[in-house]
Amino acid sequence: MYFIFSFSLFILALMMIFFGLFFLNMNMSFVMDWEILTLNSVNVNLTLYIDWMSLLFSGVVLIISSMVILYSNDYMNSDSYKFRFLLLVFLFIISMMLMIFSLNMVSILLGWDGLGLVSYCLVIYYQNSSSYSSGMLTVLTNRLGDVFILIGIVWIFNFGSFNFMNYLMMNYGWLNLFILLIILASFTKSAQIPFSSWLPAAMAAPTPVSSLVHSSTLVTAGVYLLIRFGPLVLTCEYIDFFFIISVLTMIMAGLGANFEFDLKKIVAFSTLSQLGLMMSILFSGFIELSYFHLLSHAFFKSLLFMCSGLMIHMSFDNQDIRYMGFVFNEKPYMMTCFLVSNFSLCGLFFLSGFYSKDLVVESFLNMNFNFFNMIIYLMGILLTVCYTFRLISYIMIKGVSLFSFRLFSEDWSSFFSLIILVTFSIIFGGLYSWIMFETPYMNVFPFLNKMMILIFMVLGLFMYMYLSKINMNFIGLFYFLGSMWYLNFLGSVFMNISFFNVSLSYKNLIDDSWGEFYISFYMPSLLSELSLKLNYLIFNNLKYYMLSFFLMMFYFVL
Repeated sequence: MYFIFSFSLFILALMMIFFGLFFLNMNMSFVMDWEILTLNSVNVNLTLYIDWMSLLFSGVVLIISSMVILYSNDYMNSDSYKFRFLLLVFLFIISMMLMIFSLNMVSILLGWDGLGLVSYCLVIYYQNSSSYSSGMLTVLTNRLGDVFILIGIVWIFNFGSFNFMNYLMMNYGWLNLFILLIILASFTKSAQIPFSSWLPAAMAAPTPVSSLVHSSTLVTAGVYLLIRFGPLVLTCEYIDFFFIISVLTMIMAGLGANFEFDLKKIVAFSTLSQLGLMMSILFSGFIELSYFHLLSHAFFKSLLFMCSGLMIHMSFDNQDIRYMGFVFNEKPYMMTCFLVSNFSLCGLFFLSGFYSKDLVVESFLNMNFNFFNMIIYLMGILLTVCYTFRLISYIMIKGVSLFSFRLFSEDWSSFFSLIILVTFSIIFGGLYSWIMFETPYMNVFPFLNKMMILIFMVLGLFMYMYLSKINMNFIGLFYFLGSMWYLNFLGSVFMNISFFNVSLSYKNLIDDSWGEFYISFYMPSLLSELSLKLNYLIFNNLKYYMLSFFLMMFYFVL
């Protein structure tokens, strides 16, 4: 069953990529309008927009999905609910396809809501209290995004159409509220500040789900939606504020990854950092570069999750990197894939991540930003290199001599899925940059500015060496930086306090005062008085009822 689904999705993905390249070369796009239902004068239509961007993104999603399903055949081999897991992943893919190709805001909402619902089912797949808590946090945060999109749909109902393509060239002031709601919805799905706390919590899901969800589907749906609304997003009045929020998310995630010991959460923080990078370059005006990094990031991040899952599997479900070490001696092929994905994440030369990340940073340096923004942005690169070398050091260099507790061999399905993804992680960036840009997309810099990225990568390595020697006197600072700046705690406390204040006000105003008077004292006496009056009218007017009855009988008989 797993092989059939995986092979079918892979063939479909190749077809999508082929047609995407054809549409890009011919500069073509199609709009398909399917009339589902007609009620009187109301038409219910499903509108699909097929162009090179949607086809290529769907092809990438399907390739990763096929490899994840093939990988799951080995990873979920001993699970009791393998078929249920396969159906949930398939529903997740269908929801993503509906969101990618939809032109109508209502159908986008269906796909958007489907992603949140199925992701909740996948997060609580392992039935324990920790998974339930993580799933509840995930689904409630995603429901906020659903509410924002629903309010946006109600708002654009004033303009007479649900198709967002009709508004891309409009610059009405009334659309500012609509695009603000779309940006907030994207922030909830892509886990930007202040909605970041659900992403590390969603690591309670099985590792194949994390590989699919946190590389190319759920978290990137928000970025893809903003790319679709790109011309409108760039006209938003608060775009500078959102740019700062995305950069702060990148810094916060980078710092959190440097003080985390859970392997899957480190990779989740890495994903959050890259999402902040995509959002920031999108708000800077480079929509195509954001899309380029979105695609290249999907491959090496899914590969990173798969390698992490195999290491966790090999360590008998231990996720603490302090108990790992010298894995390269036992699994050289898997660790080679792990190193390729990490170096691609750092932007090492001529890997897939280099072509997108280098262009992103150079384009940012070429813009008219102040010195503070430039330093903060480059700090994100420094932190990426720092937590990458920290992760490699714990897994490959440092060891605790637990070899006797590790016994695992890759099945051919895991082996093949890693081969495909590591191939794309190496060649995709170069191929796509040559195909997508008609002329080479290059920025001319002085030598020192051109080497700035490499300098900050080296500084990231030195920063890791410095952080590894800091003593425990700074444990409070470590905890603050590693807990996402207390974002999870503050969000839950403020939410609890706000609802508690509302319930307390309701209790004081309704239950203990006017509600007590009206419901407990006044209403019984009022109803008793009304019943007495009604009883008096019924029994004292009985003769008039009898007279009316006889008159009606007499009328109908005659």
